[in-house]
Amino acid sequence: MPVLSRGDKFTFGQSTKQIVEFLGLNEKSGPELSPSELYARLDKFMTAALELLPLMPYDRLDTHVPGRPRSYRTLGFHLFRVVDAFLDANQGVTLVQAMFREEPAPDADTAALVAYGTKVRQRFRDWWAKEKLGGDTAGTRALDTYYGPQSLHELLERTTWHSGQHVRQYMMLLEREGQSHSRPLVEADFARLPMPQNVWDG
Repeated sequence: MPVLSRGDKFTFGQSTKQIVEFLGLNEKSGPELSPSELYARLDKFMTAALELLPLMPYDRLDTHVPGRPRSYRTLGFHLFRVVDAFLDANQGVTLVQAMFREEPAPDADTAALVAYGTKVRQRFRDWWAKEKLGGDTAGTRALDTYYGPQSLHELLERTTWHSGQHVRQYMMLLEREGQSHSRPLVEADFARLPMPQNVWDG
């Protein structure tokens, strides 16, 4: 859990806006992309993932990603689970870290991962269609999270780059395993998102 402290005060290190306000910095913070732009990016990230997942050989799904005890199978599930959790938050469920720690079935194959991802992408598309009809496309509604209330716009940005970073990682894993792909995402797809500089930590 990343935490920033000054004296006897602290804030969770999850929101750039909260960090800037906590430190009293005179810097612009908050999403650079509009909610509609974020929606399009995240939809593209999930579509790319659905193209990439079937390319990973089944016998490699138990392999761990670099630097942490997470399998390729779990990563393929997790990049959609973060979107599913965001959608749950939009239905009044408080977003908690345990949502991100959920795992797929130990024997889940590629078809199961793709089926789950397809369901989440459709749920996301249906949510956006209703959001536009409801008129809150500015993303001002507050959602409850483990690091405090966040606007829909801010949480959508975090969900977008979070999922996108994992798709970026999956592209590298395929290359690591000698599996060629069409590189459905390029650097421009990550522009104006607060993405980590590196594909992997460290």
